Order: sequence, then C-alpha cells, then structure tokens
Amino acid sequence: MLSFKSGPENEAMSLVMYERIGSDGRRPSPFSWRIRYALAHKDIPVEFRTVRFADVETIRELSGQEKVPVITDSEKVVYDSWNIAVHLEEAFPNQPSLFGGVAGRAHARLVNHWSDTTLGPAIRRLISSAFILCLAPEDRDYFRRSREAAFGCTLEEYCAERPRWLAQVLAVIAPLEITLREQPYIGGMSATYADYIVFSALQYARLGCPEDFIEQGTAVRGWRDRLTDAFNGLGNLYPLHPQAAA
Repeated sequence: MLSFKSGPENEAMSLVMYERIGSDGRRPSPFSWRIRYALAHKDIPVEFRTVRFADVETIRELSGQEKVPVITDSEKVVYDSWNIAVHLEEAFPNQPSLFGGVAGRAHARLVNHWSDTTLGPAIRRLISSAFILCLAPEDRDYFRRSREAAFGCTLEEYCAERPRWLAQVLAVIAPLEITLREQPYIGGMSATYADYIVFSALQYARLGCPEDFIEQGTAVRGWRDRLTDAFNGLGNLYPLHPQAAA
C-alpha cells in the first residue's frame, strides 16, 4: 500500500483509490495512471488499495460497475477517470488546478475523447499480446477470455501485422510530436490534466510492451521522459515489462 504523505495539513486522509494490480506490483491500468498523476499534481493525500485484475466483483460491489479507477471520498464513490478528475478539481479548489480554468477543462475533455477513441485503441492493437505477461499468472486466463471475446480473435491474431499497427500509432501521435516541438507540454509551459491523459496511454505502452517504440530524440520521447520523472519519479515506481531488456 502506497500513500502520498504530502498535502494540505487540514485535509483528513479520507480519499481512497482502488486500482488493479499486475505481477510484481505492476499497475497495468492507463486510466489509473491518469488519476495517480492528477493526485500528485494537486498534492492530495490518498490511500491506494489494490484488487486483482480478474476481481471484478470487488469493484462492482463498491461502485456498481467493474472498471478502475474508483475513488471514495468520505461517503462519496466516484468512478471513471474523467469524473474523478473533475471531482478532485471541484472538491479541492485550493490545490493546483488540473485544467487551468473553464477553457482548459473543455480542451482536456477533447483530449480525453481523442485518447479513448483513437490513441488508446491504436496502442492496444500493438501491445495486447505482450501486455498479458504484465498480469499475475492467475489473472491471465480472465484477460485472454475477456479480450478475445471483445476482439473476436486471439490476442496473437489481434496483434499480428505489427509493422502496420506501429505505423498507425506513429501516425496517430504525429500531431502530438509537432505540438511538443513548439511547446514543452500539451498544456503549454506546464503540464495539465490533458498531459496526464495522453501520458497515461504512453505509460501503458511503456510498461506493457517489451520494446519502447517512442524513439530517443523525438519531442514526444522528451516530454514522456519528463513526465515519467515528475513528482519524484512517479512514472518509474513499478517494473517495466518482464521481457524488457535490462
């Protein structure tokens, strides 16, 4: 169990975040990474509680649905990463803003939809067959059965033609590369929640695949590495893919 100890002294440790855990303590959910960074950005004390990847019942009993992350704030239960980010912004108004105002929140909402509908699926097509190895052995059968039912084919078939899917991912992030050549963060001169949304997808790929397909020397790589190191190395708290080169 890991807790951020910093934060406003007058806030009780009432916030709890539930997330799934993989093998060797890995945190496989990109959506949980969004909220981990949001919490660190706002410097909010939090207690983390983990559940097994296949343990959907615990999450369902808590929140009425089966996806993570879920937070409880005193008696309030909030799920869906966007809803959680908005809750944190509104419940902790004196802490650093995730959005930087109404316009920034609208901008982040567009980025959220783009990541969920375009970037995330492109990355999933590239890494799903390797990602299963990041899960605890007892959870892999659940992952395979549930994903293959959704994909309509085996994980290996879904990720076949790797060069094709890699080219697709690089095409999807091309506007991001151009933007980050012009400014250090998606949010401008400093990171906002829009940055954490996109970073979480690339963190999912970084931890869930043995090969790092974001090349050294690119603007996206520099931005991703800065965020990995942010908040005392938050992005490096957990192991890389089991097959990643030492």
